[in-house]
Amino acid sequence: MLLRASGRTYDKTYDLAAVTGTPQGDGGVPEGAQLVAFAEAVLGDNDAKLARAREALMTALGPLGLVDAAGVVGLFNAIDRVADATGIPLEPEKAAASADFRAALDLDRLAIADRI
Repeated sequence: MLLRASGRTYDKTYDLAAVTGTPQGDGGVPEGAQLVAFAEAVLGDNDAKLARAREALMTALGPLGLVDAAGVVGLFNAIDRVADATGIPLEPEKAAASADFRAALDLDRLAIADRI
């Protein structure tokens, strides 16, 4: 939701489907493809893939950009795990605000959908 709100603020269009792998690409975010590849590699179990993704992101964004990206991946991973583990449902206002893109990305098919 943050990226969508940011896009509205700055009159930019982002393809949120880029984070689900369909379609492939940058989603309209500078270095978006490298950011998605890095996030997926961090959550995966292939050390060589992670090393390649980390190097590509370092080349694209520099060391400070890599650190920022790693921090964001870690933060979102932790927040998501805490929310899932504690059974926190999506707030009604966020469910309403995100209904269109959840439908477009078919996110309601996920197990958490019964708590929305």
